[in-house]
Amino acid sequence: MLKRVLMMLGLTLWAGAAHSAQADSVALDGQVFLDQNENGIVDPGESGVAAVAVSNGREVVRTDAQGKYRIEVRDGDSLFVIKPANYRFPVGPDGMPRYWQHHAPNGIGKTLRFGGIAPALANGRFALLAEPGSAATLKVLLLADPQPKTATDVEYLRRDIIEPIAATHGAALGVILGDVVSDDLHLFDAVAKSLQPLSLPWLMVAGNHDIDFDAESDALSLASYRQRFGPDSLAWEERQSVFIALDNVVYEGHPKRRYVGGIREDQFEFLRSYLSSLDTDRLLVVLTHVPLFNVHHRGDDSFRPADRQRLFDLLSRFPKRLLLSGHTHAQRHYFHDSQDGWAGDTPLHEYNVGTASGGYWSGVPDQQGIPDTRMADGTPNGWAMLSIDASGDYRLSYQVARDPDHPGIELSGPAVLRRGSWPGVGLYANVLMGWAETRVEVRIDGGEWRRMHYSPGLDRQVLRENLDDDRADRLRGFDRLPEAVESVHRWRFSLPTHLAAGKHSIEVRAFDPWRGELRASSTYQLVDAP
Repeated sequence: MLKRVLMMLGLTLWAGAAHSAQADSVALDGQVFLDQNENGIVDPGESGVAAVAVSNGREVVRTDAQGKYRIEVRDGDSLFVIKPANYRFPVGPDGMPRYWQHHAPNGIGKTLRFGGIAPALANGRFALLAEPGSAATLKVLLLADPQPKTATDVEYLRRDIIEPIAATHGAALGVILGDVVSDDLHLFDAVAKSLQPLSLPWLMVAGNHDIDFDAESDALSLASYRQRFGPDSLAWEERQSVFIALDNVVYEGHPKRRYVGGIREDQFEFLRSYLSSLDTDRLLVVLTHVPLFNVHHRGDDSFRPADRQRLFDLLSRFPKRLLLSGHTHAQRHYFHDSQDGWAGDTPLHEYNVGTASGGYWSGVPDQQGIPDTRMADGTPNGWAMLSIDASGDYRLSYQVARDPDHPGIELSGPAVLRRGSWPGVGLYANVLMGWAETRVEVRIDGGEWRRMHYSPGLDRQVLRENLDDDRADRLRGFDRLPEAVESVHRWRFSLPTHLAAGKHSIEVRAFDPWRGELRASSTYQLVDAP
């Protein structure tokens, strides 16, 4: 009899905690608390944290004065806390912040090759730690598409990006803009481990190479990713800004293996619920993998226009906003305007960040054995820094891997010309963070500064590597660089040939809106020919 009573009591408590595996949805009672001794449990004297946002990926609720809340959870939900400013999350052994719980009584996608989500029951209790204080300027380290396909590539990531900046980066937050790996999801753990020397909390965005390609639907396509890195849509608050990360890869399912950029209906529900509660004082940063501009050149849309318009409508009331994306393995600034459906008073800035893997960890290796891996538009691989002031004003910079003194300009042109020849041979300046309105100037031998002509086109250095690969009778690297594509940040100047015979100096300067004047230099020679 006692055994039966205890069993019934246990079932009652189970139902009260809303952990019914059979129900389509249940109401979960939880609490967000200040974990003063960092042991992960609510001890006597530890209080709840009020007004913290908690979401199931659709609804957003706020904690009461005791840090308590109630929210609906469905089988397969990832319950998560939106980090409030002036707090931080505990981190796990892998260095990743712990702000989510999966609710999947029977697991999700157990037959998937990479395992899907293991059986789990959300208990709704989340710990926060006090943030002792933060700098007036928030610095955010941006990595787009690390995308290792093998353990060797993970080693390149570690040696090329992570180790050289581990002690000097100065950031307080890290972001990975998708394609954490390249299809082999077993490498998730290796990438997470490689990031640990940076000692940063990470906001992760899912990419098209992070999905379970054997999933039969978009709903299951990120099961293994979510098991490792948590919800595929989330938000994060700092004093200077609010970040929203969105999975925007809509997968058509196995065996098609096709995808398009878009946003799901449950994500729009989350956005409406969360954005309606935000004031407009802080910078709003939206993180995605697939850019919102069209990256295809054959006419079809790479991002569903209706989804883009709905997102723009939600963002339009925020005067301070920034879009960050990856995916293209190129770098550009895009300014959405009325032709794209943007109705704001000023264009909506999207920075498509140059990738950590560059040209997919390809190209001729250097003396350290690390491949050139230049992107198809000529941008060397690297990382970016976003700096946000208390006012919400932001600054962006891009840093070439293992080259802290890189001027941000890549020059290419002839080494020698015949004196008196037709002056039609060009000097090209690839200004890595430039766009059409950037002022770029050149002078020869310290003379007068002259404007360079904005001239999008194939990057000469990538094209040269492509041709050298074509002519080679052996492999020059494990994989060759991708074929050159149009660089939208390239300028041209016809080198003069009427000067005296001999060597002549070239100086190029570009005016970056955040870093100021950037300079690069080179030389060319004029020779007399009979």
